[in-house]
Amino acid sequence: QVQLVESGGGSVQAGGSLRLSCAASGGTFGRSVLGWFRQAPGKERGFVAAIHWSRSIDYVDSVKGRFTIPRDNTKNTVARQMNSLKPEDTAVYYCAAQEPGGSFPQRREARYIYWGQGTQVTVSS
Repeated sequence: QVQLVESGGGSVQAGGSLRLSCAASGGTFGRSVLGWFRQAPGKERGFVAAIHWSRSIDYVDSVKGRFTIPRDNTKNTVARQMNSLKPEDTAVYYCAAQEPGGSFPQRREARYIYWGQGTQVTVSS
């Protein structure tokens, strides 16, 4: 059974950095588009970024220049390096994966089949 497991969340002050990781097991994701979504308190879950297996990346404007997504296909992992964090980045962050050979860029949740359990990121001012 395919599973995505996230780690690395926590609390940080505004301007700080955090690194999230997402490890895949039970399947091979070398040819899958991997995405990150987040859900802030009282809001719907929304797209943040996605990475193609060629390492092309699609970001929402609010995180461009601050977040990066290192991907290691040999280890079935993808990370999320978040710098210059702001209080509005506070959310539960989810990693997700499409089926191999999926579409890119792709910001619709419904196209992502596998989901992690989510990890909390809290940024204080």
